Amino acid sequence: VQLVESGGGLVHPGGSLRLSCAASGSISSINAMCWYRQAPGKERELVATITSGGKTNYADSVKGRFTIARDNAKNTGYLQMNSLKPEDTAVYYCNAGVGVYDVRRRILEYNDYWGQGTQVTVSS
Repeated sequence: VQLVESGGGLVHPGGSLRLSCAASGSISSINAMCWYRQAPGKERELVATITSGGKTNYADSVKGRFTIARDNAKNTGYLQMNSLKPEDTAVYYCNAGVGVYDVRRRILEYNDYWGQGTQVTVSS
């Protein structure tokens, strides 16, 4: 299983970006999908979460500006970021709980996977 983020880049304050996270491999199902970010010298923080049923949750710092979504048919998650601020500058990581069916053991096993990260820079 592999998670690949895309969509990062350089944007002016007030601008928008849309991040994507595509999961690939022998996937049976995906539980919650999350976006984290890590700015230089800071700890990684949870930005947004979406459950398999579509329930969402956001960090206070991004509420009203960011929207998390997913396309279960495509095994892809999204993070729409509007009204970006310089303090949003960070490497953004996708995280997902992915279920893979083990044919030999006949069980559905879930593991946590991370993408490689995509840089978002908000600067004038």
